[in-house]
Amino acid sequence: MFKRIFLALVTISYSYLTLQAQAINTLSAQEKKEGWTLLFNGRDVSGWHTYGGKSVGAAWRIDQGALQLYVPQRAGNKAVNGGDLVTNAAFTGDFEFKAEWKVERFTNSGIFFFVQEAPQYKNIYDTGLELQVLDDAIYEGANENTHRAGDFFSVANARVRELNPVGSWNQVHFVLKKHRLTVSLNGFTIQEHDLNSADWKKRIAASKLSKAPIGKGEFTGRIGLQDWGSSVWFRNIKIRKL
Repeated sequence: MFKRIFLALVTISYSYLTLQAQAINTLSAQEKKEGWTLLFNGRDVSGWHTYGGKSVGAAWRIDQGALQLYVPQRAGNKAVNGGDLVTNAAFTGDFEFKAEWKVERFTNSGIFFFVQEAPQYKNIYDTGLELQVLDDAIYEGANENTHRAGDFFSVANARVRELNPVGSWNQVHFVLKKHRLTVSLNGFTIQEHDLNSADWKKRIAASKLSKAPIGKGEFTGRIGLQDWGSSVWFRNIKIRKL
C-alpha cells in the first residue's frame, strides 16, 4: 500500500516539475499532438494588429517573454501609441483558448472573444465579449460587483473570485463546445453558460452587446487584448480547434 502511494506521489511530482520546466510561449509535444497553436511567440507582435488598423502601437512591447502594454504613467483610458489588439486570424466553430495574464496595482484590461472587426463597430467592446482582466482593488468599497476580474463585462459575474496577488500570473482557460461556454481561472470554474439558453439570451439582450453579432447568436471572430490605459502583461497565449 505504502509503495503504491509513494509511486503515485513520485509520478505527480514528476508531472508537476515537467509542467513547470516547459519554456514559456512554447508548445509541448502533447499540445502539438492535440492541435494547439501559439498566438504569441514571445519575441514580437507577429499575428496581431491594432483593432481597426494594420500595425501595432509602440506601447505594446516584449518584456521578458511577455506581451506588455507599457503605461509608465496613466493618463486616460488609452495608452499613448497603444490601442486594442486583435489577432490577424479569425476563428469559427468550437475552440479552446488558454492564456496567462498579470497586472499591476489598479490595472484595468480585458480579453475579448468573438470580435468582428468591421466599420460599423467603432470600438472593440462594441462587438467582442470581454472577460475582465484587472486588479479588483479598483472597486474596493464600491457597490459595483459586475465588472471585476473574471466577469464577462456587463453580461455575467464570475461564480468565484480566486485571483493571484497583483504582480503574479493568472491562468485563464476558455472553452466553447457544442454551444456551451466554460471559463476557468487559476483552476477554478468561474463561468458556465448554455449559449442557447433563455438566461444567456436575456443577459446579452440587456447588455451593450445586444446589437453586436453575438446578440444574433454569431460566435465567430477574433481574439482581442484591451488597452484601457494601464500596464498589463500576457503570455502563453494559445488556441486549438475542437
